[in-house]
Amino acid sequence: MVLTGAGISTESGIPDFRGPQGVWTKNPAAEKTATLQYYLSDPEVRKQSWQNRINSLGYWNAEPNAGHRALADLERKAALHTLVTQNVDRLHQAAGSSPEKIVEIHGNVHEVKCMLCEWRAPMEVALERVRAGEEDPECPECGGILKSATISFGENLVPFDLMRSQHAAEHSDVFLAIGTSLTVHPAAGLPEVALGHGARLVIMNAQATPFDDLADAVLRDQLGDVLPDLVARI
Repeated sequence: MVLTGAGISTESGIPDFRGPQGVWTKNPAAEKTATLQYYLSDPEVRKQSWQNRINSLGYWNAEPNAGHRALADLERKAALHTLVTQNVDRLHQAAGSSPEKIVEIHGNVHEVKCMLCEWRAPMEVALERVRAGEEDPECPECGGILKSATISFGENLVPFDLMRSQHAAEHSDVFLAIGTSLTVHPAAGLPEVALGHGARLVIMNAQATPFDDLADAVLRDQLGDVLPDLVARI
């Protein structure tokens, strides 16, 4: 089983959130746009969020890097059961990983959803309305608040996604935690589930994590270098 976080996408030009150059490290106030209570209650936060989406060229133009491609190769070479990603960029799919093996535990930015009804659409549908002058577009079906199809702080995960992730952790022989600080729950608890069922744990992350002392191996190298090298050895 593989769990990936923001660190695997930084080499594709998408900044992480909590690293030394992270979005929230440099601008703590920006975290409000990813917190559900602020997003739902404050129109100004929503307006800023839509402008952020318009200006987030990294998300829309990013290409998979060698780390993403290595995990797609790993799937073809070994018994990769499930790839759980905390990322919302869909670069794993673009790199060739099978969509049916991927759990987007925090959703994705490429879709927009209504917070009141079940309406969903490609994100570009909403972004066109913002470019045309709507600062805070409403749901075309019910008039509800629109948001990217990501899981914000304070928002429940999709129950089936969490259940599927925990099941994969329970049945894994090897658990790879890649580019994740392992501090955002419940995804951060998956290594503990895997260890509790006898799996070996390998951590690849630039900064220390709470699970480093429990891991069978900890690697700090650039993921675009170490992942292809690891997969080549299989």
